[in-house]
Amino acid sequence: MIFTFVVTGWEGVAHDSRTLSEAVADPQASFPFPPPLFFIFTDKYYLCDVTYAHTRGFMAPYRNVRYWLGDYRQRRALTNKEKFNHGHAQLRNVIERAFGVLKARFPILKRMAPFPFFTQRNIAMSCFVLHNFIRREGLSDEHFARYDKPNVSFRNNNVVVDDDEDGIPTHGTAADREYMTQLRDEIAEQLMHNID
Repeated sequence: MIFTFVVTGWEGVAHDSRTLSEAVADPQASFPFPPPLFFIFTDKYYLCDVTYAHTRGFMAPYRNVRYWLGDYRQRRALTNKEKFNHGHAQLRNVIERAFGVLKARFPILKRMAPFPFFTQRNIAMSCFVLHNFIRREGLSDEHFARYDKPNVSFRNNNVVVDDDEDGIPTHGTAADREYMTQLRDEIAEQLMHNID
């Protein structure tokens, strides 16, 4: 539940995937790409939602397949794609919980005061730094204690996903996207055979 990269100073409103695409494309941002290990199932990648480009280094769930953890409470995963999406959702839940802790601890992030832009950027960065410090040092903390439980679930009801993937900013090559698609399919197949 530690943040590894933060983009601050984006003026106005921008979709998360656009912000990521800009950070990835900017050599001065020093985005920490996961190192590839070139062995199946040992490549490193970030988990991302369907609004991000599914390309080398970024593993998105299957589109138009059940995803949210609550969707699996009524009926367990039946297909390999559902098993993959369920596992993906369980892992991504950690990301949502990290944001839950951050927003609970620093309500100023929900409604920033009308400070100068530079000050707003510094406040946001300071909140992330303090969050990481508390987590890394293992300090006793009521927010982490509450959100550390894996059964805390989140569902973002504000995100509308258009099935038109052309609207998703992409990075990487077509070969990178195909590589990740094959890797995801292989992981899904492996999950279908190994986990019930």
